[in-house]
Amino acid sequence: MGFSDIIGQDKSLAVLRGALAKNRLHHAYLFTGPQGVGKRKIAISISMALHCMEKSGDPCGHCVECTRITAGNHPDVREIEPLPGKKEISIRQIREAEKELHYRSFTGGRKVAIIDPATLLNPASQNALLKTLEEPPMDSLLFLISPSASAVLPTLRSRCLRVSFGPIPRPLIADFLISNKGARPEEAGFLAALSMGSLGLALEMEGKELRETRREWVEMLAPLKGGNYRGAIDAAEALASNRDQTLKFLAWAESWYRDLLVYGLRQESGDVVNLDMLPELQRQQAQLGLERSLSTATAASDAGRNIQRNLNRRMVLEQFLFGIVGSR
Repeated sequence: MGFSDIIGQDKSLAVLRGALAKNRLHHAYLFTGPQGVGKRKIAISISMALHCMEKSGDPCGHCVECTRITAGNHPDVREIEPLPGKKEISIRQIREAEKELHYRSFTGGRKVAIIDPATLLNPASQNALLKTLEEPPMDSLLFLISPSASAVLPTLRSRCLRVSFGPIPRPLIADFLISNKGARPEEAGFLAALSMGSLGLALEMEGKELRETRREWVEMLAPLKGGNYRGAIDAAEALASNRDQTLKFLAWAESWYRDLLVYGLRQESGDVVNLDMLPELQRQQAQLGLERSLSTATAASDAGRNIQRNLNRRMVLEQFLFGIVGSR
């Protein structure tokens, strides 16, 4: 995994590589941006470059140090996420990481901690982390990874250097799927469009299965007309059973209502993501209108961020779907 493997983030990556080359990396970074656009991958690549035995400024990916970081068992690089079966990153995990950051490096490089997602730090663990950010151990480096800066405490944000990462352009995702995953051009274009700029999401999706699932979602939303709150509650219960599926649904819902907005504005299908469902899009757009399409797309995006922050899935989905019921 080298910097050349990262696509669509040239500007932010150039800034980070410049700081790395000059040995002027900040002690703590807050990486923000949509899920699946390369934030964690870049943090790991920088960690590899710091410890790579070839010392070229770009991780070789095959030396002992690089392979240990890739495998997640390097003594100087710690990736912090919720423990199996847990929903949050605990204060105990942060205190253990802080202790390790004070140890002498095994390789002579920097001690690194990657916290992903930082949205799952509970208030106690965020306050514990604040102490480390205020008095960082010598030769330590922290990466906090989050969909948005607002998801972490202002006191943490103010002590980190923020680097923003945007959605990856659709053609780059499609080219990656064709070149690296053997996808057919038509399928790659479909997945790239539906991924909303997230290579990670595009890699997770199976085209045929997704087409069928989208139709199920459209059929689920169709009965949610004025007053059908019982239907919204039932839909929320069905969608909330699996976190990954919840996030995929909300990402699709954002693309769906964005399509309604785009088609309503232009009355043409050139930039429509769900192009194969154009008749249903036209029907719903006529019913919903531009203002409601925009507000519902925004609500889907907000709901996705709330799920990332580990808020109650069913309650978040109910709030989102109640908004749809009330808009029709």
